[in-house]
Amino acid sequence: MEEIATNNLLLIFSAIAITGIVLGKVSEIIKIPDVILYLIAGIIIGPAMLNLISIESFPIENNLILTFGSAFILYEGGREINLKVLNKVKLSVGMLSTVGVLISAGVVGLFAQKIFGVPIMTALLLGAVIASTDPAALIPVFKQVTIKDKIKQTVVSESAFNDAVGAILVSTLLGVVTSGQFSVGKSMEELIISTVVGITVGIVMGYVFSLLICDKKWGVFHSYAPIMSILKVALAYELAVLFHGSGYMAVFIAGLIAGNKKLFGLWVPEYDFHSEHCFRESIGSLCRMGIFVVLGTQVDLTALSKYWAPALLVVLILMFVARPLVVLISTSFDKEANWTFKDKLFMMWVRETGVIPAALSGIIVSMKLPGYEIISSVVFMTILVTLIVQASTTKLVAKKLGVLEPSEEEKVKFVA
Repeated sequence: MEEIATNNLLLIFSAIAITGIVLGKVSEIIKIPDVILYLIAGIIIGPAMLNLISIESFPIENNLILTFGSAFILYEGGREINLKVLNKVKLSVGMLSTVGVLISAGVVGLFAQKIFGVPIMTALLLGAVIASTDPAALIPVFKQVTIKDKIKQTVVSESAFNDAVGAILVSTLLGVVTSGQFSVGKSMEELIISTVVGITVGIVMGYVFSLLICDKKWGVFHSYAPIMSILKVALAYELAVLFHGSGYMAVFIAGLIAGNKKLFGLWVPEYDFHSEHCFRESIGSLCRMGIFVVLGTQVDLTALSKYWAPALLVVLILMFVARPLVVLISTSFDKEANWTFKDKLFMMWVRETGVIPAALSGIIVSMKLPGYEIISSVVFMTILVTLIVQASTTKLVAKKLGVLEPSEEEKVKFVA
């Protein structure tokens, strides 16, 4: 059995790597985000079409790819956040990742009840599953499109923090649907513990590992900096989960600390810094390939064909009603950020959905709750539409709204 499991993992890894490398090159040529091609490839090679790889038959391999992949991408996203910039938009980030999730779940839930004719709690559960944005989808897009720092860091930070809120909201509504009981106190307690533990573990892991690879006397492992980055992600995630915290929040905060270590007077020797950077880039690319190919293999075209029209309507409501409301309300309180109307319009457009909603949907499907097929269909329709439509047009929309960061050549011309 062990040998079979090992062979399965190697086969899946090889298929994903080959598919990813080829499509990554194609995406460079045709100038569209690679994650879209990975998702489509997953649908083609998965059970929905060719059935070359059925990852659902291998749940351990499936969970390993999705959990570690999304955790590492989130860690990388944290590394790109500048604490000084984040401090200026902290109110917007806080509102978007808490109140924003509740607004999105409520608006989508109310419309979903009318569209599908399901009970209100099932409809709200559907809304909660797709209420959080996804860092694994957003960060790769922002790596290819240079958005203004303030907007990029707000949206990436929102996607990191709203995962915990979305997951806790889903677990609260699941409790109501299955037992008919609801406790505001218990939900708030879960949210506080999840957040505090996630942030604490992230800070400790981020600082300790930065200390161990720095150029000072404590940095005895700086020559192992690439391996330490993997270890940091794995330990931060697992320790946070062990103490009932948000693993994804922990890895994001660990990345945040690692990316801002110069503020703490910690430097990595230049050679080790470059080797770690190249290593992280390669692992990040592999994780991106794995996540979206795996997600594509999980798309149920049979259920989608049955519910595609109402599911698409729900997605459009999420994109053009719920998201604009979330951004307008959440940013209206933050005077310090000085958001322009064009900034807000752009933030309304970038709300890609990916790994976390898919994982939450998987839990609901496994429980076979009433309406699970509808929820699954809406989740994957949301992933498909937001990635294919929004991710592929991010650069175009950013250019139209004037929120692209000027290139180095343009900066030189401007100074001249």
